[in-house]
Amino acid sequence: MIHFSTTLALAATLLLLIPGVAAETVVTCNVDTVHRLSCDTGVISVQAALYGRADAETCSEGIPQSQLADTKCSQEGTVKVLQSRCDGRKACEVSVNVFGTPNPCVGTFKYLQTTFTCLPAIHSVTCEHSLTHLTCDQGLIISVYGATYGRHDQTTCVYGRPASETQNTDCSQPGSSVSQSCNGKNSCIITASNSVFGDPCPGTYKYLEVAYICEFQTTNPETSL
Repeated sequence: MIHFSTTLALAATLLLLIPGVAAETVVTCNVDTVHRLSCDTGVISVQAALYGRADAETCSEGIPQSQLADTKCSQEGTVKVLQSRCDGRKACEVSVNVFGTPNPCVGTFKYLQTTFTCLPAIHSVTCEHSLTHLTCDQGLIISVYGATYGRHDQTTCVYGRPASETQNTDCSQPGSSVSQSCNGKNSCIITASNSVFGDPCPGTYKYLEVAYICEFQTTNPETSL
């Protein structure tokens, strides 16, 4: 699960108000298919998610009408699952079959639909036992959107590692210490290691994933008097 500060929620809200910045919606019909979200630039911020059925048209090809009739079908907690797995990352994949227990509407053909935006953030990935260096231009300070330590795929930080150390892709630990150590600084160095973040999956080679922005430091009016 990725840990996020209020900066992410505020940035997501403001981003929706900026002209020309559109949200993207991904729909996956097949329960055996991977649901994939990705950003060309920036990082993912999930705005809404539905596992169930909200209309009779979506994912209806070849499906009997009797399985399309219930259009008020939704599983509680779907948006939280997508946010915990995808927010703050450039790309993420979620198996649709992780949903459906309990079944929100027996006999209805369901689909997974996610609406998200791409927040303008710097995305950093650091392999285990290495140092990550977060830095901003002079006059700017770091504000961490979120960080996670673990493994989400079999392609990141795999060079020279045996397959047994990269197979577990459901492994994560909130990297809250990154925001605690780096927020408000111009630059910051963090070690991607179990000693700093704990070990969410022993035997798996992990990496630290961080999303942050560089912003101007705001001055507290009371301290400037």
